[in-house]
Amino acid sequence: MREFQRFVCIDWSGQAVERPKGLAVAWCTRGSAAPTLLRPTPGWSRDGILAWLVQHADAGTDMLVGLDLSPALPFADQGGYFPLEQIQPGDARALWSLVDETCNEEPFLGATRFVDHDTYSQYFRRHGNREGAAFGGGAGRFRQVEHRQRGRGVSPVSCFNLVGAAQVGKSSLTGMRVLNRLSGRIPVWPFDEVPSDGPVIVEIYTAIAARAAGVRKGLSKVRDGASLDAALAELGSEPHRPMDRYDDHSTDAIVTAAWLRRAAEDGSNWQPEGLDAVRHTEGWTFGVA
Repeated sequence: MREFQRFVCIDWSGQAVERPKGLAVAWCTRGSAAPTLLRPTPGWSRDGILAWLVQHADAGTDMLVGLDLSPALPFADQGGYFPLEQIQPGDARALWSLVDETCNEEPFLGATRFVDHDTYSQYFRRHGNREGAAFGGGAGRFRQVEHRQRGRGVSPVSCFNLVGAAQVGKSSLTGMRVLNRLSGRIPVWPFDEVPSDGPVIVEIYTAIAARAAGVRKGLSKVRDGASLDAALAELGSEPHRPMDRYDDHSTDAIVTAAWLRRAAEDGSNWQPEGLDAVRHTEGWTFGVA
């Protein structure tokens, strides 16, 4: 099991603007120092985060990067991402390419053109009571790891559901565009083997980190310094450097970076039961054993 020297959490957003408010990046080194929030001027964009990751790929930075998004859609439940289509992606990398190519002319690495596409829109539940014929009703389809999560105290939302504050479909699709453009530059676990050096990307779910940090399900997000320090202490981290403002995305990034530092040392997180069956199609959320 590899020992990383730096740990990064990227709280992601699918908002269709240049600089989404939901983007946040925090990182920390090995040891117990609190994570630091990175705040460039005038703020992060998806293109900016992509460029930042490419810089670290070129530099060979020894870091584990947690992306808060789903890197793939459900596949195992129906034998395909889009089961009604005769021709469709056979694995996650082909899915990333399809999403990126479909949205190639959309600015800010957005993904609206994919969910509004004549073919693929039928699989999504969209705003305005527009539920596609292939959505399936109910809560929608889930990946195998998401079924596992639902039995472990967290409540993931189907990536095919684009309605509601908790939806993650748009952010995941925009993230797939980024992953496609990082192909060959940064390995993505579990789709790729973990190399002996350089950066590696894993999928994370900030709610899992919050539970590990003692933030109980149903409570509001961490929005003040004292609560943030209490959460960090649960993860073996020193207090953070006070900030001028505390918002959900910033504190999520800080807490999850500290959690990732600890979780990376647990070998069971790298070889969870059930992974091999969906390694190349659905992937896995890091930390769900």
